[in-house]
Amino acid sequence: MTFSSKIIGMEHGIVLSPEILGYFKSLPITNTLVTSWFVMAVLIIFTFALSISVKLIPSGLQNAVELIFEPMYELVESLARSKAKVFFPIVMTFFLYILFGNLLGLLPGFGTITFDGESLLRSINSDLNMTLGLAILSAFLTHAFAIYYLGIFGYLKKWFSLNPIFLFVGLLELVGEITKMVSLSLRLFGNIFAGEVVLSTISNLFAFVAPLPFYFLEIIVAIVQAAVFMMLTLVFMVLLSEKHEAH
Repeated sequence: MTFSSKIIGMEHGIVLSPEILGYFKSLPITNTLVTSWFVMAVLIIFTFALSISVKLIPSGLQNAVELIFEPMYELVESLARSKAKVFFPIVMTFFLYILFGNLLGLLPGFGTITFDGESLLRSINSDLNMTLGLAILSAFLTHAFAIYYLGIFGYLKKWFSLNPIFLFVGLLELVGEITKMVSLSLRLFGNIFAGEVVLSTISNLFAFVAPLPFYFLEIIVAIVQAAVFMMLTLVFMVLLSEKHEAH
């Protein structure tokens, strides 16, 4: 599917679906998938390099990282309490992965590298497949932790009851779990994809200076959307892993 427009005699297109660069057997290799591999590689290498140089008295890069991580952990702890040590690595991974993927797509010349006539790299969250995958993973982990903390019977009590009223409410909440995945994926995808459309349109109209305010706006959007995904995942985990109140 392609969204296209013509402005001042110049045609340009924003492709909704990611470009396919090739196939591994029957698996399509898209430019967003290649970018996701790059994002993961950078985060893994950075984490490994930082972990082997950890000191009791932080300095330099370690000090900068701790300045970011400590308030984030305190925020998670204020919501998750005793579960913070379990939830924090997961939600922080979501935050870093989404944030770095968003910011990477804003680098000048990011989409100019081509392979076989197609852009080699593309912002990972401008692909609905990617954001839906993140939302499904978030939901899976949320329900897995709920089963772990509540037990299988305690988990089932959240959705099913012998009381017809509570059974109806539980079924509605079960449907709501599906809408949460849709909401998480579409919110992230819509904001990032819309940003690409705006930047592409402005860049075609004005090559210099004018796009800069929009770039700064998209940086803010990139940070906010990563934080929103992280916090919603955390809230869902906390709420679903709490014991069901007796009726």
